Amino acid sequence: MVEAPKIEVFDKDLFELYAKDQWGGQTITEGSFLFDQRLLPDYAFKVIKAHPKNSEITENTSIILIEDFEIKEFRKIKSSIKMEDVVGQEQAKIKCKIIMKYLQDPDKFKDWAPRNVLFYGTPGTGKTMLAKSLSNELQVPLYLIKATSLIGEHVGDGARQIHDLFEAAAKTAPSVIFIDEIDAVGLDRKYQSLRGDVSEVVNALLTEMDGINQNYGVVTIGATNNPDLLDFAIRSRFEEEIEFKLPDNNERNAIIKFYVESMPLKVDVDLEKLVNHTKGMSGRDIKDRLLKTSLHKAISDDKDKVTWEHFEYALKLNQKEKNEPKGMFV
Repeated sequence: MVEAPKIEVFDKDLFELYAKDQWGGQTITEGSFLFDQRLLPDYAFKVIKAHPKNSEITENTSIILIEDFEIKEFRKIKSSIKMEDVVGQEQAKIKCKIIMKYLQDPDKFKDWAPRNVLFYGTPGTGKTMLAKSLSNELQVPLYLIKATSLIGEHVGDGARQIHDLFEAAAKTAPSVIFIDEIDAVGLDRKYQSLRGDVSEVVNALLTEMDGINQNYGVVTIGATNNPDLLDFAIRSRFEEEIEFKLPDNNERNAIIKFYVESMPLKVDVDLEKLVNHTKGMSGRDIKDRLLKTSLHKAISDDKDKVTWEHFEYALKLNQKEKNEPKGMFV
């Protein structure tokens, strides 16, 4: 593979004259390429933005060169998770069944479609897992996006990425968009200075969620740990909010049994005892902070089974991490 040459333009005004001289008269569209046949044969510049969309390059055209610009491709996530793998969260599962019926026959629902749904609750309670299971059960594309990735470096980047995301989902409909940590861009206005200027991202997101482009067959699920931080304009676009709660005793029992079955070492402990000591823990905490830590401790001790001693170590470690300060402002 030959590495593409690194282009560095020292005089952007001179580049604009060079570009108009070489490509004057050409009609360009967003996403098209302009091939340089003078200085760098077969090297191409990609057109990121064109206004109007079909533009002819003339003497009056303004050409802005964006260097080190990364084109984001929104990839479809594949998952083997099933809905039954998500323990508890029955209200959310009921809503997901409605979404599934809609995605199976979007034309039947029309304006009554479940378009925008907000998942909220403690981290590790299954919000992302349920979205993955929804996609897997129906075998429809899932676009799983961290909201922070939608904030671009240049003016207009964020809005373009929102548009591209929904356009990709519409082209592959029926599909699901899952925006994790949506409060990263949808903070209440009094907090937005903490995130910088994200107004363009918010406005683009509102436009898409309002359904101006009528993205039939596309469901948008937002996820947040704290819905009270969301700006009202964003929050009001969600037709329904579903809380993901910490598992109760029976649910923690089911979670522990489910994961213990796949552990590489035998677990020699009363599971009910474990259940009683995991009150207040999420499903992810149980797996990663309790079971995995205990297993690794047993392996490091050269044991052939996981005993209460190892679980006690994990529980104490987890409690210590909870009590330690996370940081401070100076």
